[in-house]
Amino acid sequence: TNLGNTVLMLKAMGVPDLLGFDFMDPPPPQTLYMAMEHLYALGALDDEGMLTRMGRKMAEFPLEPAQSKMVIASVDFGCSDEILTITAMLSVQSVFYRPKEKASQADQKKAKFHQAEGDHLTLLTVYEAWKNSKFSNPWCFDNFVQARSLRRAQDVRKQLITIMDRYKLLVVSAGKNYNKIRKAVCSGFFPHAAKVDPQEGYRTLAEQQIVYIHPSSALFNKNPEWVLYHELVLTTKEYMREVMAIEPKWLVELAPQFYSACDPRQLSRQKRQQKIEPLYNKFEEPNSWRISRQHRRK
Repeated sequence: TNLGNTVLMLKAMGVPDLLGFDFMDPPPPQTLYMAMEHLYALGALDDEGMLTRMGRKMAEFPLEPAQSKMVIASVDFGCSDEILTITAMLSVQSVFYRPKEKASQADQKKAKFHQAEGDHLTLLTVYEAWKNSKFSNPWCFDNFVQARSLRRAQDVRKQLITIMDRYKLLVVSAGKNYNKIRKAVCSGFFPHAAKVDPQEGYRTLAEQQIVYIHPSSALFNKNPEWVLYHELVLTTKEYMREVMAIEPKWLVELAPQFYSACDPRQLSRQKRQQKIEPLYNKFEEPNSWRISRQHRRK
């Protein structure tokens, strides 16, 4: 379970020693360490495990730490208006619905909202279109969108704006500069990065776990090389939900304490352990492919 929010709250309340804290049902120490490492990577804790200024701001939002960081970072990126909408949309259950008798029609309507950059911007596009329709219920019905989910997202967004106003955090729009929005998402969700795997699906950078883009995603069958996901869902496979294409250099720029750029001239430990095996040839002895053997023949 993710203890990040609990640890952040306790730190904000002034509890210095979490391992010695009198929990009613104490979590395993390893889980606490992992939560603290995650908060440190987000910039919420310093080298001594104390709350930073960023961490204190993050604790004021009723969100998971990664989302809090994303919202706060969006102010500096100049896209807090869009990030508040995306955060609110991510907090609600499925926005689209797909009745069996009208499945193809629903899929066509949904595809019109799809953005090449991924699902976060698709959700933003849906909310903006609903807003342009003056928050119309008939518009939701025509586009196979859950009106109740959008109204819930609207309420969450209003709550977040109240917190932004209280702490004098500016709400500014990036317009159509989607890179600013993608970087803001990346600043909070950088541990959820994955790269295309040569064999199948994607491989997460942090855990080296094989995962797949969910069929409902705007990026399904598009297969960008580098992606970021909101969460993993286990059904028949481990699927990434709410996926966004990213540039790998952003990971190093925005999370230098978590990622570092590798030297292209050096092999990674994983690559060094890989052994090149030639294709099996029943007409030749096993080592005949080696250059040293070929020289001897000559």
